[in-house]
Amino acid sequence: MTRSETHAAVEHDRQATARRLLDSSAQLSYDPAREVDWETPLDTAYHGMSPEWCTLFGTSYWEDMTPEQQRELTRQEAASVASTGIWFEMILQQMILRDFYAKDPTDPAFQWALTEIADECRHSIMFARGAAKLGAPAYRPRRLAVELGRLFAGTATGEAAYAAILVAEEVLDVMQRDWMRDERVVPFVRTINNIHVVEESRHMKFAREETRERLRGAGVVRRQVNALTVAIAAYFIVTSMVSPKVYANAGLDTARALREARANEHHRSMLRSSCAGLMEFLDSAGLLTRAARAVYQRASLV
Repeated sequence: MTRSETHAAVEHDRQATARRLLDSSAQLSYDPAREVDWETPLDTAYHGMSPEWCTLFGTSYWEDMTPEQQRELTRQEAASVASTGIWFEMILQQMILRDFYAKDPTDPAFQWALTEIADECRHSIMFARGAAKLGAPAYRPRRLAVELGRLFAGTATGEAAYAAILVAEEVLDVMQRDWMRDERVVPFVRTINNIHVVEESRHMKFAREETRERLRGAGVVRRQVNALTVAIAAYFIVTSMVSPKVYANAGLDTARALREARANEHHRSMLRSSCAGLMEFLDSAGLLTRAARAVYQRASLV
């Protein structure tokens, strides 16, 4: 097969994937404004996330907390994760818009890109309303992460952009699959998680396909640079998920909470387990280099 024939076959497959995703979106998408119960007052007898995902679960501080404090902390942490999701979804939208700027609008991949952006806009509004209903303030990443995110949104291209998108979506996906099935979690949060899991499954498929396609023919140096770029992005995403402010807002001693959370092997193991499939994919794509692995280890992702 000639190079042009190979390119044509790849492009055909890419378009076929985009068409399937568009069909899936038409058949199975949600309107959070209608699907989520926004009217029922918050029932504080429920958690905001599965307790096992809380940064203090398994620590001595967790055992010292009352059940009410435990539930409040999980609600604050769930709101912080949602706020981080909004931050990254805004980065994601900018990267996709730049990537498809002035490209062929009749291409199914172009149309899917706009569909994904529309999904992310709805998800961000849904997360914002959910965090507010959980009784949480507007959690934001630290200033360094915000500014690096601004730079990444304006410069990341190709596999670096799509692999970073995949990292954020995969980590959230595993967490939220647990939360949406957990009857200890407040019902409206379970609904939010279910909507996000269903719709993000299409986004992850697209990100995987785009990552593979953009890496086609990439040389060793390019793979090394982009592998490290993606790992650094992943580090800031994951370490920004839970704001240190959640502990004070849950009525806890922030210094003790931070100390025990940072030493919490249980939480690190949960993160590692959530990333097993992601790391396998990155490895198969040549994006799990020695330097990248070191960064992932620092973020407790491997």
